[in-house]
Amino acid sequence: MSYHHALAGRCSIEGQIYHITVCTRHRRRLFDDWHAGRLVIGELRHLQEQQQAQSLAWVLMPEHLHWLLQLNEAASLAGLIHTFKGRSARRVNHHLGRSGACWQRGFHDHAIRQEEDLRQIARYIIANPLRAGLVNRVGDYPLWDAIWI
Repeated sequence: MSYHHALAGRCSIEGQIYHITVCTRHRRRLFDDWHAGRLVIGELRHLQEQQQAQSLAWVLMPEHLHWLLQLNEAASLAGLIHTFKGRSARRVNHHLGRSGACWQRGFHDHAIRQEEDLRQIARYIIANPLRAGLVNRVGDYPLWDAIWI
């Protein structure tokens, strides 16, 4: 990929596994409300049911999401995240009786290389609530999942 192409946008590769991080706008703790969090999780599952991506692991923190996913053939990474953010924002805003942006513009992505250990990355993702001091045991935090568990 050329330098110019890299600047033009993200590269979406069918079957590629990505670690995505999406933050709430102004780092608002929207997902201290567990029901709002469950609405976001519903959108992750909906995208998987639509076969746009396979969720391998995720954790929804009070103000951000870590998502390890494998991109399916029909989806672009930017389009997938755009759809996710739009749908989840509408549902969360309705539930919380608010309007406006829920998510920051953009997102961080890391394409996983073959030599990287997926299970180790998943463990790191789901241990976020423990490292943040939200719980004493990972299993006590309700807003996470991984295909290996």
